[in-house]
Amino acid sequence: MSSLLPTRSVAKVWGKKDLPAPFVNPGEEAIGEIWFEPPAALPELLVKYIFASEKLSVQTHPDDDQAEAAGMGRQGKEECWIILDAEKDARIAVGFREEIDSDRMRSAALDGSIEDLLVWHEVKAGDFFYIPANTVHAIGGGVSLLEIQQNSDITYRLYDYGRPRELHLEDGIRVADGKPHPEELRVNIPQGGSIRLVDGPHFRLDRVDASQGFEQSDYEGSALFVIPTAGHASVDGETVSTGNCAIAHDIGTVSFSPDALCFLVQPVT
Repeated sequence: MSSLLPTRSVAKVWGKKDLPAPFVNPGEEAIGEIWFEPPAALPELLVKYIFASEKLSVQTHPDDDQAEAAGMGRQGKEECWIILDAEKDARIAVGFREEIDSDRMRSAALDGSIEDLLVWHEVKAGDFFYIPANTVHAIGGGVSLLEIQQNSDITYRLYDYGRPRELHLEDGIRVADGKPHPEELRVNIPQGGSIRLVDGPHFRLDRVDASQGFEQSDYEGSALFVIPTAGHASVDGETVSTGNCAIAHDIGTVSFSPDALCFLVQPVT
């Protein structure tokens, strides 16, 4: 059985018709997301690429307890973003400028001023953001990114720029955090070197620079995702090129080309 995960292209109103290399759009629809189908060995995590030509909705996600209490499954959604490419002046919004209460958030969502209450960060390749559940956030146009998340698609839209899509205002307000996003949850990943970006509570995420080697013992104990963004990796002797994602059931089966930069994702159990 192949270690490479099959993909699913998802059309979105805010997506792109022309995808950045190495991706190819096989049709005429605007593609917003490319998902890697979660394997049975790692059902709790999801890896996907996002391509935005327009702003995504202002939204939030519940945590595990809130998702279960709402009868929406036992898993909420925490996620993180690695910016791969950004047009000039491209931005993403994470958290509020100052703490606000639910009444002000509701009013701002209804009149559209919620955009101005959020903190919009100009982004460039290598920027990293960890987005805890309950964080209010939005991805701006002109951004391509890699997202690693809990495998949940519970999304509460608070504001959608007048698009004719369903909003989930009351559900969203119920779980939304009206606070600023902690500064320590965003960094710029150095061009070289290995770095741990996330260490729980739901997953670990490292960027490995093959030229520096890596410690295999850090990844023993469970399966992991292997996601190269430069060079290539090998899992069970099968080449994993950029733009692909593979599952490794044993870290001992993973190797890298000398020029590889690769993200490794492993659940925290």
